[in-house]
Amino acid sequence: MQIKQSALAGTLESSDVQIMLSPAKQGIQFDLVSDVAKQFGDQIKATVLAVLAAYDIDQVTVKVVDKGALDPVIKARAITACQRALAIADQPQWEVL
Repeated sequence: MQIKQSALAGTLESSDVQIMLSPAKQGIQFDLVSDVAKQFGDQIKATVLAVLAAYDIDQVTVKVVDKGALDPVIKARAITACQRALAIADQPQWEVL
């Protein structure tokens, strides 16, 4: 599924993460900026990709700027960005949680 619009969730504050989704022509392009990418980059990417899979999004450019967020925060921000990008923020898919 392709997203309808670009969307942003999160902040650049300490212990948070900012996730931006933009339309892409093909596949998932992933860009991660994090001071702890060597240690936790694979886990951050896996969490975001799991949320994208739950929403059946397979054509998107993802930019993640991590400031030390924990997994539940990353998941919450990814869910919010997906709902905004799909224009379903007022109709959340509770089964994704």
